Amino acid sequence: MSDRTPADLLASALAADPSRPLVTFYDDATGERIELSAKVFANWVAKTANLLVDGLDAEPGDRVALALPPHWQTAVWLMACWSAGVVAVPVAATTEGSPRGEGGDLGTVRADIVAVAEELLPEVPADTGAREVVGLSLHSLGAPLSAAPPGVVDYAVEIRAYADDFVPYAEVDPDEPALIVMNATFSATDLVRRAREAAVTWQLDAQSRILVDLPLITLEGVLAALLAPLSANGSVIIQRNLDKVTLDRRLSLEHVTAVAGVPGWDPRTGPVRRLL
Repeated sequence: MSDRTPADLLASALAADPSRPLVTFYDDATGERIELSAKVFANWVAKTANLLVDGLDAEPGDRVALALPPHWQTAVWLMACWSAGVVAVPVAATTEGSPRGEGGDLGTVRADIVAVAEELLPEVPADTGAREVVGLSLHSLGAPLSAAPPGVVDYAVEIRAYADDFVPYAEVDPDEPALIVMNATFSATDLVRRAREAAVTWQLDAQSRILVDLPLITLEGVLAALLAPLSANGSVIIQRNLDKVTLDRRLSLEHVTAVAGVPGWDPRTGPVRRLL
């Protein structure tokens, strides 16, 4: 119970069993499946945190907008932000005007750094205030951006140069802002507390394996797709472009115990529970 930040939760998972699957990702539009152990996930987090701090000059309190779809790299960026002590601001992958304001969409967000999926690079507004824009190809084999605009940092290329261990220059203050979603701000302490509360409410434990078909732009999405299963030492399947024809077979093959999202899915009398 000494974990005070999301990074502490990840460190505890590593200590418990570094080889155990932590995040699995499916994209049914491409046929992609990727599984990351706690160790491999932590390595990606460390490399990304090093990129933020050493490559992009991120400092505690800076805001990093994440215009990214449900994806394992989105989970990595969230945890990297919290490891480095910067504020993650997940936003809807759109530039449509929105009354949701800060933390709402790409057209309204203001941030020091913007991490954006390749297909949205042309949509990044010039007035975000960002000093750096990072483009993510999200390619399953780590391919670079197909056409990187001038001044855009290519994540797939740059990340290769950074170490897979991260040590912050200063201790992260768990009471400082860590996440902004839909005009609500949460500290690292808040996130750990909410994660533990969700794990209790959802009855998660080390055997829990949650399939999540939700965008990571709300507190519920972030909790379900990362923090709640992490706090319970469980694991998560992040789903993109779900083909419902494959769903029942996937639930069985992946030993899924609960789902979050998945519109229209009815658990009926089966062993898989619906969380959200």
